Amino acid sequence: MTRLRDTLRRVLDRPAAPRLRTDDRAGFSLLELLVVLAIMALLAAIVAPQVLKYLGSSRSQTAKVQIQNIEAALDLFQVSVGRYPTQEEGLDALVTAPPAATAWDGPYLKKATALQDPWSRPYLYRSPGQKGAIDIYTLGSDNAEGGSKEAKDVGNW
Repeated sequence: MTRLRDTLRRVLDRPAAPRLRTDDRAGFSLLELLVVLAIMALLAAIVAPQVLKYLGSSRSQTAKVQIQNIEAALDLFQVSVGRYPTQEEGLDALVTAPPAATAWDGPYLKKATALQDPWSRPYLYRSPGQKGAIDIYTLGSDNAEGGSKEAKDVGNW
């Protein structure tokens, strides 16, 4: 009987939950944190240029698609009015009716923001065009004629 009593006393006197260690070894050391930061910096240095390369080329691709949409809208304008917008009327004639276009049946584009390139500049329009009946183009990221890669001019030619 005394054995049973001693066992019960030991069980009841035992703490309900194990004690947490509160010694100096808890947490990460400075060296461990520096190693993790160095690995993250290395990964960022490898990945960032690749991401930026695709971001730049996607703007040129977006410009090509937008120019195709503007060209299709200009073709609809030409079918309705019988001519392309003049140089003075510009691409705004796709959104608002020019005074000289009595048969205007637009708008041919829903928003005027569709007339801005991916670099937030207006698309350039030439009528009559130098490379076709009309020219729609953007000067690329550098906003200067010519260029290569992301700075290359993008147009409907």
